[in-house]
Amino acid sequence: MGDWMPLDPAARAFLDQVAALGMPPTHTLAPAQVRAARVPVPPGPEVARVEDMEVFGPDGPIPVRLYYPSDEPNLPVLVWYHGGGWVIGSVEGDDPTARRLCVGTGAIVNSADYRLAPEHPFPAAVDDAYAVAVWAWQNAARYGGDATRMAIGGWSGGANLAAVVALLSRDRGGPAFRHQLLVVPVTDHRMQTPSYTENAEGYILSKPLMEWFYDHYAPASVDRAQSSISPLLAEDLSGLPPADIHVAQFDPLRDEGEAYAAALQAAGVPVTLTRHAGQIHTFFTAAHLFPHGLETVGVAAGRLKQALA
Repeated sequence: MGDWMPLDPAARAFLDQVAALGMPPTHTLAPAQVRAARVPVPPGPEVARVEDMEVFGPDGPIPVRLYYPSDEPNLPVLVWYHGGGWVIGSVEGDDPTARRLCVGTGAIVNSADYRLAPEHPFPAAVDDAYAVAVWAWQNAARYGGDATRMAIGGWSGGANLAAVVALLSRDRGGPAFRHQLLVVPVTDHRMQTPSYTENAEGYILSKPLMEWFYDHYAPASVDRAQSSISPLLAEDLSGLPPADIHVAQFDPLRDEGEAYAAALQAAGVPVTLTRHAGQIHTFFTAAHLFPHGLETVGVAAGRLKQALA
């Protein structure tokens, strides 16, 4: 567990840059406007090969992007879900992160372009996320992967999907993952933790923005307490893959990430939990701006590599 610290200077610089753009708050815009306004990020490291494919999904083809660390056969596999609150974000936006994880783990990274809300509300993202995981498992030999050495991961809304897919895989006899990497995960729809109060505004991810995400993804008619939206509220968390969970001090989601770690541990699941002092929600995926984020990607990749050895 990290200690409490003032805001990382890198985070302060980033927040100042965002403020200087004078953009209206994300939660006041339409999803299409937010997606169109995305600023391209600097590229990540070179990998051996990148392949765009489509996998068979429950409601049509799902695009995936495979990142290869080398041309060796039988490589371990990481199925990765991008962030963006189930509404924004893309494989393209997570491209640098996927590349860093590919290089750092020596695994094939399978980045899933699941359907987004509000065009495709819950459970579309979950259905796609699970379908990609099953495809990656069943077809591992076809694309050079090893089905016995698989991990799952994601950040923010993508970490929510990773946690949910781990639960579904356990319950449906799906892929047996060796590891789950959950970075600033969404685990509890209630938004009532102290970190929601402390970090309600001013650190990129705000309480109004989380409300905006939930309202698009799981509108009023949907039961948000179900474990496929709020994995923290699952009745049974035993038998899940060992978890590496990362939370940020200045993030509304901090406490529910820590609560999920505690709940997994109580259910007998091995957990590594790190609270990143002084950091904001985006520190891991905007690693080109956050030296601590880049370092953390390396640490997480090292743990993944060990788990998949």
